[in-house]
Amino acid sequence: MTNNRQIQEKIVKEVVKRVLALEEQPYVPIGVSNRHIHLKQDDLDVLFGKGYQLTKWKDLKQPGQFAAKETVSIIGKKGELERVRILGPVRNITQVEVSMTDSFKIGVPAPVKESGKIEGTPGVRLKGPCGEVEMTEGVIVALRHIHVPPQFAEKFQLKDKDLVDVELGGERKTIFKNVLIRISDKYVLEMHLDTDEANAAGVKNGDLGLIQKRLRC
Repeated sequence: MTNNRQIQEKIVKEVVKRVLALEEQPYVPIGVSNRHIHLKQDDLDVLFGKGYQLTKWKDLKQPGQFAAKETVSIIGKKGELERVRILGPVRNITQVEVSMTDSFKIGVPAPVKESGKIEGTPGVRLKGPCGEVEMTEGVIVALRHIHVPPQFAEKFQLKDKDLVDVELGGERKTIFKNVLIRISDKYVLEMHLDTDEANAAGVKNGDLGLIQKRLRC
């Protein structure tokens, strides 16, 4: 019994040691973001009916954000993406976020952009159960970024709009450069990659990345 207790205590101490070591380095959990849509209320009304309200399917990690039960089709020049999830709540602008692979499939040259920076971006047609919306702009491949709470930013000397390098381990060890830092007291720490980026690095939701280098814009 004594030997078993000693082994258990040793394991617990080692786990605690590793957890404390993680806290002393700028590790960030990964969230893999599939294609999705943010809608303004006017477009939601056209697609689903006047005054329509999104139905929450599940909460996302960022406070107040959720995946809705509702989906729409994205129609481009060469193809269509069906059952694309809408994320809530509604926003001030309609924005479609896809991967590079998605953009090739539908024939829309989506640029890499920070979320919300849609000026000069291409549009697509959205099809819902009650109507269609012809977007003139708003299709992007989201710039990889990290949601950072102020306490973490202060501890590791990160500034809003910094660009950093993040190392991801595993069999396909990868260093992602030009990762945008976004700081808010409304955020939970999380790095967002799209499916192309995550597959290339062989990472999944919950894996950890290490912020290596900070570059001021």
